[in-house]
Amino acid sequence: MPKASLTINPNFAIGAVDRRLFGSFVEHLGRAVYDGIYEPGHPTADEEGFRGDVLELVRELGVSTIRYPGGNFVSGFKWEDSVGPREQRPTRLDLAWHSTETNEVGLHEFASWLRKAESELMLAVNLGTRGVEEALDLLEYTNVPSGSTLSDQRVANGQVEPLAVKMWCLGNEMDGPWQLGHRNADDYGKLASMTAKAMRQLDDGLELVVCGSSNRTMPTFGAWERTVLEHTYDDIDLISCHAYWAENNIDLGSFLAAGYDMDQMIEEVVATADSVKAARKSDKTINISFDEWNVWDINRYQEQDAVTGVGTWPKAPRLLEDSYTVVDAVVVGSLLISLLNHADRVSSASLAQLVNVIAPIMTEPGGAVWKQTTFFPFAVTSRLAGATALTSRLVSDTYETSAYGTVKIVDAAVTTDSEGTSVFLVNRSTTDASTVTLDIAALGDVSVVEAVSIFDDDIHAANTVSDPSRVSLRTITTADITNGTLTIELPPVSWTALRLA
Repeated sequence: MPKASLTINPNFAIGAVDRRLFGSFVEHLGRAVYDGIYEPGHPTADEEGFRGDVLELVRELGVSTIRYPGGNFVSGFKWEDSVGPREQRPTRLDLAWHSTETNEVGLHEFASWLRKAESELMLAVNLGTRGVEEALDLLEYTNVPSGSTLSDQRVANGQVEPLAVKMWCLGNEMDGPWQLGHRNADDYGKLASMTAKAMRQLDDGLELVVCGSSNRTMPTFGAWERTVLEHTYDDIDLISCHAYWAENNIDLGSFLAAGYDMDQMIEEVVATADSVKAARKSDKTINISFDEWNVWDINRYQEQDAVTGVGTWPKAPRLLEDSYTVVDAVVVGSLLISLLNHADRVSSASLAQLVNVIAPIMTEPGGAVWKQTTFFPFAVTSRLAGATALTSRLVSDTYETSAYGTVKIVDAAVTTDSEGTSVFLVNRSTTDASTVTLDIAALGDVSVVEAVSIFDDDIHAANTVSDPSRVSLRTITTADITNGTLTIELPPVSWTALRLA
C-alpha cells in the first residue's frame, strides 16, 4: 500500500487565498448562454428568462468571478451589438465557433444574471478585430456614472448605476493562429500596452490582465510571455495562463498527474515574469490569472463538433458538451490543489466553462439540470478553502509517468482560517489505496468535522440526463486522530477533502 506523510503548521504560510481562484467562464459558445443560463420558456425561468434551477446550482458551486464574453468569441465581438432594445440588436455570424449570435443576451442581461448568481464580472475586450478606441468606449459605457454620451446611453438603456467592472482581460489567446486578429508577441505587446495606458487614463483603479500563452505546448511559450511583458510590465497587473488536459491524449497515469503539469506551467511563467522584473529593476510583481483551465479533449471538438457551411451556421448548437467521469473529477480536484499551492502568485482562475460547454453543470431544453462529476471537487474546495494557504511538508511514494517522469502518488494542499483547517488530498494510484499520516499537533485539539471524497469502482462512471446521480460525494470514515496524528486511507483514483475544527 502506498504511503505519504504530511506535516501541517499554521505558522508557515504560502500566501492569502484570493477568492477569485474559484472563478468560472461563460462564453457565447454552444449552449452556454442560450439553453444554458437563459431559457425563457423553461418552467423555472424567471421574469428575465434565466433558469432558476441553473442559478441555484451556480450559487452552490461557489463561483466568485465569471469571465465574459469569451474566449475566442470576443475577438470578433462588437460590444455595441449587445446593448439597447433587444428588437434592434443585430444578428451576427460568430467566426470563432461558426454559429449565429442573436445578441438576445447581452451586457446588461448578463450583469443582471451575475447579481442573481452572486458573482462578479471579469470583462474581456476585443483586441483581435478592434483596438484602443473600442476598449475605451466600452469602459466609458460600463464604469462612468453619467454625464458623457456613452454613460448616458447606459442609463437610457436601463442601467442607472455604473457596472463598476474592475477586472479586464486585454484580448484572448492572441498567440494562437486560430484567433481572429492573431499577432506576434511584439505586435500584441505594443497594442496591449497602448490599450492599458489609455484605459488607465479613464480609470486608474482597474486590474488588467494581459494575454499569456494559450497553452504550455505552444512553440512560442516562454518567449511570448517575456516579449509581451517587456512591452506591458508597467501597464498591467496579471498575465494569463490557459491549459486543458485530457485522458485520451496521454496515458492514465500521466493524466492523473495533470496537477504536476500545472505546477510546472505556473512556475515557468512566474520565473519569466520575475526575470523581466529583475531586468527592469522594478518593485512591481506580476501575478497570474489562470483564466482558462479544465479537463477537455480539444481533438474531439475538432473531429466531431465543428460546424461548416456558411449558410447553415446554427444558433446555440451543441458544442463541446463533454461528459465527465470520476477520473476527470479527481484530476479537477488535483488542479485545484495546484492552484491553492501557488496562492502567492495565482490571484485569479477561471474554470472553463460553467454550463453545458465543458462544464460542471448540464441542462436539457425544457427539462432537467444536473451536476457533472467535476461539480463536486470545485464546490467543496470553494466552500472549505480558508483565507490562507499553508506550506505543508509532503513526503510521498512515487510512480513513473510517460509524460512527466517521476511524480508523487499523493498530492495535497492545506488552507486555514479562524474557524479551522482544510486539507485537500488526491491519490493518483490506479490500483491501491494510499495511507496518509498527517502531523497536526501544531493545530492543537481538533477533530474531523467533515470528510468527503470522490471515487468509484468504475473510474469512468459519469452522471447523465438519464442517471444524474450515478456519481456523488461519499463520506469518508477512515480518518482517525491519535496523539496529534491523523491517519486516513485514500481509495485508488480519489480526491478527498477534510475539515478540521
